[in-house]
Amino acid sequence: MATIVEYTDRETPQNRYPEKIISPTRSGTCCYSEMEEIGMLQQTEHWEFRYKRCRKCGFTIRVILRVRPDVALVAHLREALARAFHRNVPS
Repeated sequence: MATIVEYTDRETPQNRYPEKIISPTRSGTCCYSEMEEIGMLQQTEHWEFRYKRCRKCGFTIRVILRVRPDVALVAHLREALARAFHRNVPS
């Protein structure tokens, strides 16, 4: 899954959302209480996520909020289950 976050300790943290975010490679003790959401909810084919970034040190993560179901796969599984549990009851 592609990301706009580049993890490096060679550059200073930068928030150039939505193009690029430069983040330290490790979180700090400040991250627990200083994380803020950045930007809007993002979607890919299978995921909904949002970026969170520490106000103090710049550490950034992508938080997966939910999995987006594959509609065709769900329909196929429902059909397979319906066939598996269908019984022919003699008259």
